[in-house]
Amino acid sequence: MPEAIEHYRIEDEESFADFLYALNDYAPRAANLLHLLRQQPMDVAVQAELMRLFHTIKGDAGLCRLYFVEPLVHAVEDILARIKSGELLFGAALEQVVLLAVDRLELLIAELDSGRAVALRDFNQLTEALHPLGQLPPAQVDEAAWQLVKQLTGFVPQGQAGQQSVATPAQQADLDFFHSLGLQFEQRSALFQGRTERNLILAMACNRVAGMPIDSLQLEAAVYVHDVGMMFLPQELWLRQGRMSEDERVQLAAHPGWAADLLARMPGWDMAARIVREHHERPDGRGYPAGKPGGLICDGAKLLAIIDTFEAVILKHGQRQQARSLLRAVAEVNASEAQFDPKWIACFNQVVRELMQQGDALPHVR
Repeated sequence: MPEAIEHYRIEDEESFADFLYALNDYAPRAANLLHLLRQQPMDVAVQAELMRLFHTIKGDAGLCRLYFVEPLVHAVEDILARIKSGELLFGAALEQVVLLAVDRLELLIAELDSGRAVALRDFNQLTEALHPLGQLPPAQVDEAAWQLVKQLTGFVPQGQAGQQSVATPAQQADLDFFHSLGLQFEQRSALFQGRTERNLILAMACNRVAGMPIDSLQLEAAVYVHDVGMMFLPQELWLRQGRMSEDERVQLAAHPGWAADLLARMPGWDMAARIVREHHERPDGRGYPAGKPGGLICDGAKLLAIIDTFEAVILKHGQRQQARSLLRAVAEVNASEAQFDPKWIACFNQVVRELMQQGDALPHVR
């Protein structure tokens, strides 16, 4: 392998925009073809189409001077060549590895679209980890692939469970109302199916793993209400993929405040209001609406930020008419770890690991 590039900033805006536009088509096509190949591993037509697609991605990356992309795609091509030759059988492990590689490429290209110089260390490490899969003896490939999946999804044990608050009749009535608001938002699109229950399961389990530092009733209220403000925005803005205009960003940044103000006007829900108001803030101070640094963001908001990002990935899969993959969503959250508090990422990962080990499923996610 040639020496890896450590940092990259867009050199040619026009050619980068072309690659970004093309990748928005290539990525879902790759996912759909991998799904087809998983169902029919010996289908030579699907194998050939996948090979052509990744060859096109590599070629486009070279033309657009995104040279750091080429080694990763080359590693995927080596794996596909072994499958096409009959040396390897395409199974679940290789499917997940290639999907995660495509997801990581999409994330990196989206980060570069911000215009900042981006560190490529994690991306290069993934490329290095992929290359042995094109060379290992066939009997060792699946185990190595699953080890790479584990590395990308980062399962780390954390903490012990504490005690859960018990709602008074008045609090339960409020929670029932908040729940109804969450379900109203969920019913606005078939793509939101199951989101309220998914978010609650993950948030409560993460809080339990962390030792219950967040009041469970306040967290439950925040989960139900945090996106209710989206109902005051145009529906096309909720489901927008790709770059937004500055006016659209301003509109979107208002939605946490609307939901937080609703909670703040109801006695006893001050912490829930704060969680909702801060859940789009980031530890590096680049979040919204106030640009607070990590030390000023409450634990509940740090946790809800992770849950909300997980849900955004699930929504993206639905928009692309792909199966909603728990494993891929977790990997994408971990790839964006600079946006989140490491303590809560560790809790989130442990919860997902427990769900997978126990065979439990989140609603409408495989």
